[in-house]
Amino acid sequence: MSQIVTPDICDAYPEVQVLDPIFVNAGGLEAFYGPIRTVKCFEDNSRVKEAVAEPGDGAVLVVDAGGSTRCAMLGDMLAEQAAGNGWAGVVMYGCVRDVDVLAETELGIQALGAHPRKSEKRGEGQRDLPVTFAGVTIEPGQWLYADNNGILIADERLDLER
Repeated sequence: MSQIVTPDICDAYPEVQVLDPIFVNAGGLEAFYGPIRTVKCFEDNSRVKEAVAEPGDGAVLVVDAGGSTRCAMLGDMLAEQAAGNGWAGVVMYGCVRDVDVLAETELGIQALGAHPRKSEKRGEGQRDLPVTFAGVTIEPGQWLYADNNGILIADERLDLER
């Protein structure tokens, strides 16, 4: 994997979209990138659980959890499953938990913060649709690049060697 440095990417590709700086890094990989797959859900992580159980093939799971800070939508077990199934990362517009374990997991994770309470599991939510949060509309198939400086969205894979 090429070194991800989002300021350099912004300089080389001024057309990339930048998410509002509201996320914190919680995963074992501080920099990550990949094609986007999406989930939209609210305080029910059933679709997140379903997605991370599937082969990730280097993709980034972008979860629009409505910005809820009332429960966690990803914890140690789902993060370890995502890492084991080849996901590059998870961007959670919501909270995560088990942050000490997440920090040791070979997965990029950015979220709004930590919350100790688990989410409901009612089978609600949608997958593979455009989601809008942090000032950007994100579509499946676009590419996400993230590091400690921020999160970028590009319409296609970028040549990081240029």
